[in-house]
Amino acid sequence: MTELSAVIPCLNEAENAVAIAEAVGAELRAFTEDYEIVFIDNGSTDGTVDIVKGLCAADRRVKLIVNTRNFGQLRSPTHAIYQTSGRAVIGIAADFQDPPALIKEFVLRWRAGAMIVLAVSPSGDMNVFNSIARRIGYGFFARFADYRVIAGATGFGLYDRKVVDTLSRWRDPEPFFRGSLVESGFLIETVEFHRPERARGISKNRFWTLIDFSITGAANSSRRLMRLPMYLSAGLVFMAAITVLAAAYRAVVGYSPWGALSFAFVLGLFAVLFFFLGFLGEQVRLVALGLRETPLVVERERINFGDPE
Repeated sequence: MTELSAVIPCLNEAENAVAIAEAVGAELRAFTEDYEIVFIDNGSTDGTVDIVKGLCAADRRVKLIVNTRNFGQLRSPTHAIYQTSGRAVIGIAADFQDPPALIKEFVLRWRAGAMIVLAVSPSGDMNVFNSIARRIGYGFFARFADYRVIAGATGFGLYDRKVVDTLSRWRDPEPFFRGSLVESGFLIETVEFHRPERARGISKNRFWTLIDFSITGAANSSRRLMRLPMYLSAGLVFMAAITVLAAAYRAVVGYSPWGALSFAFVLGLFAVLFFFLGFLGEQVRLVALGLRETPLVVERERINFGDPE
């Protein structure tokens, strides 16, 4: 088993690939020569694959997985993490907004016993639109998720092999990895940092991407969100009861109660509808939990690995 693994997801990172490989390699060599750097390309069209293939030819510790298409920013990096062999795995972006210098802190904490070390950055480090998206996303996630949310965590950090192996057995079809780390229950240590500007190229984390992350994370983890129609049903039943009491009062004082009773009847119908909608959603969630067999990605090729898994 390799001592340390680093995973670098790529999508049109031709301008950064060589520099990030050199920077990450230098940090890893400060601890061991027994390491691997795993690039996973998610449908690049700018020559990233050819550049990384050159790195692979020069150093067998650099490895490459090439996807058949773009499988999204959740599935592709997670698949690469599961293909590593390191006793500890480090996830880092290719654009230098995840500073390689923090790898030293991650490894030192891991060697001191930490199972998960996550870097967190204030939302103010992002541009105003992405900062708003992150606040909305984390607020939504925190309100409905079944576990606590680590605000400012992007997945940049280190994960012990035991953690990686545990999550790989979950077989989520659309894994929200940073949320799964928390959901696993392993102790998490955090390191705060200020996110630098992107070195080169264009960021893939746009406003709607960040919103999509939060929705996917909540959908993967939240019983409360699926049960929201049931909660609305209970509220409608309460309103219907109040309306019936109001109709009774109107009858006592000599007014017609039929308008209020008709309104209460409509509220009751909606309460039943919302209850069964919530119940159906709960059943769909349970069925989905039992059908997590979809592959995360389809690989076109891999380099410097053993036999394909």
